Amino acid sequence: MIKREAAAPARRITAEAAAAMVEPGMWLDYGAIVNQPDAFDAALAKRVGELSGIKVRSCLTVRPRAIVEADPEGAHVHWVSLHFSGYDRKKHDSGVSHYMPVNLGEIPDYYRRFIDPVDIVVIKTCPMDENGYFNFSCGTLWHHAVIERARCVIVEECEGLPYVMGAETGVHVSEVDYIIPGDGRAAPELPNPPPCDVDRAVARQICAEIDDGACLQIGIGGMPNAVCGLIAEAGIKDLGIHTEMLTDGIVELYKAGLITGARKQIDVGKIVATFGLGSKILYDAIDRNADFDFQPVDHTNLPHRIMLNDNAVAINNTTQIDLQGQAASESDGHRQISGTGGQLQFVRGSYASKGGKSFMCLSSVYERNGVRKSRIVPRMTPGNTVTTPRTDMMYVVTEYGMVNLKGKSVPERARALISIAHPDFREELEREAYEARMIPRGFF
Repeated sequence: MIKREAAAPARRITAEAAAAMVEPGMWLDYGAIVNQPDAFDAALAKRVGELSGIKVRSCLTVRPRAIVEADPEGAHVHWVSLHFSGYDRKKHDSGVSHYMPVNLGEIPDYYRRFIDPVDIVVIKTCPMDENGYFNFSCGTLWHHAVIERARCVIVEECEGLPYVMGAETGVHVSEVDYIIPGDGRAAPELPNPPPCDVDRAVARQICAEIDDGACLQIGIGGMPNAVCGLIAEAGIKDLGIHTEMLTDGIVELYKAGLITGARKQIDVGKIVATFGLGSKILYDAIDRNADFDFQPVDHTNLPHRIMLNDNAVAINNTTQIDLQGQAASESDGHRQISGTGGQLQFVRGSYASKGGKSFMCLSSVYERNGVRKSRIVPRMTPGNTVTTPRTDMMYVVTEYGMVNLKGKSVPERARALISIAHPDFREELEREAYEARMIPRGFF
């Protein structure tokens, strides 16, 4: 890690004074998730009309951004996201927010090798601790790499964030140019809806494949978190955690005493994640708790790191899969809905792990405008982004079953995926597969 030295000792200034430093054409970085600034954002929004060509890089926006709301046509601010939240998606639909394709675990390297230096980075942090560090809270991610490449570093102190333990979890005051007071609000919470019957049906099948001592990655969404609930019921024990996102479901397993990390090969005994987003229960659990080890995203997400733990199990969602096994998990045609995130990297890392398994979950159908459609399709929706290629796909799970596509030919894959599609669509899928010659005549 390269340590950045500030040009002069850090000064405490107001958010308004910090926002006054922004000039037309600058690149700003707002960090990610709970670390996006609020006081600075509000102050800058008051100046939007007098600025032009401002570019802001961000990720997973969890609160409305004042500068975006103040510039609804995007005439002054170009908003770039590394992964869409619901808010980012809405702004993308209105032409204001734009997606940058990334594998999340590679982002520190992007900043260090490919992205031009940032003019100003503003990161919301915990207040400075007794050792002179501003803790990133539950958002270690790539923040230190951004700071290394920034011409000006501003931290926005916030009393409402949990203080986390781990490597590179903060920035030292010697690397900071300016300190501004935050609004003190608690970390934003992500609603965790209860699992539905389909979620539970998928989770039951996955749980049957998880052994004591497995090392889990849990993705975002109802299905992966339903797995956590059923693991607790099944009494699977001695689990390890090496994940990108820390969720409420993982915290529930921790509180139940089912996570020890004792059988891990790296970070033994630690619950490893690069960011957390959930309820107050999660934030209270991680605050100054050394059982939780927050690491940069290139430690959590790069496949050659994931594979170092035996029996790695990756559990992720997708929204559409074709009969060859390609998964589209981030777009609806040309409409970006989320991002690649860490899905592909965990699919690859878990497969490379000794005894590892990767599960791709989806409900068999969805409904739009009163019309029910199959998520398993002969071919992708035009414009859809393939998040996980067919060559990487292992287990695919719907409420109607589970199939393993490793070692299967295209006809075998098509047959296998049709078998776990909704029964109402199987005949149509088979007919289209024959017509496209994915399943040849006479194939059994």
